[in-house]
Amino acid sequence: MSVEAIGALREPVRRAVYEYAARSAEPVGRDDVAGALGIGRTLAAFHLDRLAEAGLLDVSFERRSGRSGPGAGRPAKLYRRSAVEHAVSLPPRRYLDAAGLLAEAVESSGADEHLFEAARRRGRAMGRDAGAGLVEVLAGQGYEPVPGADRIELGNCPFHSVARDYPPLVCGMNLALLEGLVEGLDADGAVPRMDPLAGRCCVAIDISKNNDD
Repeated sequence: MSVEAIGALREPVRRAVYEYAARSAEPVGRDDVAGALGIGRTLAAFHLDRLAEAGLLDVSFERRSGRSGPGAGRPAKLYRRSAVEHAVSLPPRRYLDAAGLLAEAVESSGADEHLFEAARRRGRAMGRDAGAGLVEVLAGQGYEPVPGADRIELGNCPFHSVARDYPPLVCGMNLALLEGLVEGLDADGAVPRMDPLAGRCCVAIDISKNNDD
């Protein structure tokens, strides 16, 4: 399934459809995709269905009119990014198992602060070496940033699989990493903080009005 899923993204239009659906906070329909990408509704539906068959999108049905009963019309077919993770490694590797063992060792030994400080150092180094703005660096690291007027929400947690089993430890590490990143970037006015919400990263970044990133 993972090989099939990754192969499904090789087609450029299909990848654009997936990226649009993945960025959306709400499920999307074929009309949404067609309007956003400038393609036909039939083509949009075709790619959405192929992505769903590959396990990359989940499907639901909903009446968007808000009405119910006779005359309300047929429910719309909607799509949103699947919570299932896909990874391919040839030959097979067990990186998540190793990450889980390391997290367990850190947590049981009480070495949390050592981990957080190491994460801050890594974040500062990433920032110093980046050569790009904050949003671009976050995107490159897989956070799927969504910039707003006064904060950047992070649509994806790159450490989700380990954070699910060790939330305080891994979320704290993530916060420290992003604190180091904004420091290394000299992103004045950018302040990472914990803001856990289902479906996205547990950290958001507040942006003051005098910060240009």
